[in-house]
Amino acid sequence: VQLQASGGGQVQPGGSLRLSCLASEGTFSNYAGAWFRQAPGKEREFVASIRWNGRNKYHAHSVRGRFTISRDNAKNTVHLQMDNLKPEDTAVYYCAAGEDPSGPFDYWGQGTLVTVSS
Repeated sequence: VQLQASGGGQVQPGGSLRLSCLASEGTFSNYAGAWFRQAPGKEREFVASIRWNGRNKYHAHSVRGRFTISRDNAKNTVHLQMDNLKPEDTAVYYCAAGEDPSGPFDYWGQGTLVTVSS
């Protein structure tokens, strides 16, 4: 599976962005999807994951209530809707795929930069 992340950009605090992860090769519906992020000087951290059929979703405590992961298997895509963004959400966001939403994740996209600043 080859993954392509898109949708990053610069937004003011309190704003929204929607990230997309497209599987350009392979069938995304065979895999759980996930988003991770890495802020400058910090380790990569888990953000959210979703089971292959969309029935189970998991969100990190730091984003719960603000971010929502979803998927459209007909379009081979997993999304991350990010609302009420905060400066501490600034990071490169990576999408990933694996057999289970708890990991491990064997396939990774290239990352998309999200900057939250006024």
